[in-house]
Amino acid sequence: MEINKIIVAGAGAMGRGIAHVFAQFGIEVELYDISVNAINNALSTISHNIDRQIKKNIFPIDQKLKILDKISSTTNLKHLSQNANIVIEAISENKKTKSNLLKDFDPIMHENTIFATNTSSISITELAANLSKTRQERFIGMHFMNPVPIMNLVEIINGYSTNQEITEIIRELVLRINKVPVIVNDYPGFISNRILMPMINEAIFALYEGVSDRESIDNVMKLGMNHPMGPLALADFIGLDVCLNIMDVLYEGFKDSKYRACPLLRQMVISGNHGKKTGKGFYSYWKRIMYIISSVSAWVVSANY
Repeated sequence: MEINKIIVAGAGAMGRGIAHVFAQFGIEVELYDISVNAINNALSTISHNIDRQIKKNIFPIDQKLKILDKISSTTNLKHLSQNANIVIEAISENKKTKSNLLKDFDPIMHENTIFATNTSSISITELAANLSKTRQERFIGMHFMNPVPIMNLVEIINGYSTNQEITEIIRELVLRINKVPVIVNDYPGFISNRILMPMINEAIFALYEGVSDRESIDNVMKLGMNHPMGPLALADFIGLDVCLNIMDVLYEGFKDSKYRACPLLRQMVISGNHGKKTGKGFYSYWKRIMYIISSVSAWVVSANY
């Protein structure tokens, strides 16, 4: 099966990263989102990230327009190509929201179109259950890592009904975009988050129980275990709400107390401190956010004169 056109549903951080990478490798991308602002922000971010790649000599400057020309966008399902080879769902990590979107796409796409989800923890088999029987066999997980243009791994997750020919098509596609495919079966958290999230959760427990302070906990893992980022800083980067959702998925799936989310994590999420994206998590990011706001404001003022 020749893959020459994909639809990315969701223009958030993951969706725009996925669109960027496929367009970079010459594959036509249709970016769908219900929000015009989300799409505009995604296209602006992709353009900015391409500029950064050019500065790093990843590819020459004349490639920028070629990449951007590969990406079209819409907020209307009816305007999407019904014969796209693959639809990759990349919206928020919520089972009901993902299921509803997939059900909306199912009847309008060609019967041979492969459906994939970028979920980081939700059961592929459960999401597939919302689709027609034929589509269930052509449904698979493609878990990209954030930030997508930089991170090399893609977890390919087989659901109970996934046809092995589809798995091989997706594996070859991942290799085509210069990523490393790892094929796993549909168990809670797959491999990445089944290992990563309990480590992060345990670091939060260590802080919660007063074993040490946040900097010391992160430094042990950075300097002692050679991790590029400490677990508490990484939790802020991922989003504490996302971490909590994944821990709850693990706990619900395994019914094992070792996957119980730390009360401190739950309290922080309830309080609205979700990490870097909200300005505060285990660390404060308000200075960075205020710097960005002031820079944008200064640009707007200068542009008006």
